[in-house]
Amino acid sequence: MTMPVSSKLPAGGKRILALDAARGIAIIAMISYHFMWDLYFTGFWDVNAARDPLLRFYAKAIAASFLTIAGISLYLAQERGIRWPSFLKRLAIIAIAALAVSVGSWFAFPQSFIFFGILHCIAVSSVVALPFLRAPLALVFAAAAAAFALPLFIASPALETWPTWWLGLGEWPPASNDYVPLFPWVGFVLVGVGVARLLVPMRDTVAQWQPRTWLGRGLIAAGRYSLIIYLTHQIVLLGILIGLAQILRPL
Repeated sequence: MTMPVSSKLPAGGKRILALDAARGIAIIAMISYHFMWDLYFTGFWDVNAARDPLLRFYAKAIAASFLTIAGISLYLAQERGIRWPSFLKRLAIIAIAALAVSVGSWFAFPQSFIFFGILHCIAVSSVVALPFLRAPLALVFAAAAAAFALPLFIASPALETWPTWWLGLGEWPPASNDYVPLFPWVGFVLVGVGVARLLVPMRDTVAQWQPRTWLGRGLIAAGRYSLIIYLTHQIVLLGILIGLAQILRPL
């Protein structure tokens, strides 16, 4: 979970620290959800985070926040014209990270590996959103609404196959530990693009925000290194909990 483009202002090259902090909050929330999932997986808790309605909503809210921030960041980085070298570089980084997640989860959970999770969705959605960076604003939000509605009107068992599962248009989701298909989730990226365009007059004010506490600085650091945190946090959490499970043997 991280952004495929930077949070820099195109004009001044200055990072928007408030956006980094928002991403930091999202990454900490994601870690908290995964920790609860890990507690159930290792036998320390009897609540299955993947099935509990409230925790499922929490997970979806976290994914929505990351994708919305991705849309905001995409617009800020490419506002004055698509800078293809930087865009393609960031896209490649996210794609490689997504592939690493798929390969790693295949070895850890072969029956429910992550073949199209949050990183995959951010990468593909960023490409899909490019034409909307300068489209009429009404069209941006109309496209977002269409993305949200599409799975409600187009859902077919014929699309429940490996070549099409990434679209999210089947009647039932596949078994995967992190399934974030293009539809409806690309809608949040488009919403982020639209929100960024609406808030352009406030951008300079937001960009002036500076953290005054260790908490604010910590959130900024977490948001700035969210990709590294995403790729490594489960290794740490599961490693600790599995080790404790071997010692304590929870029921």
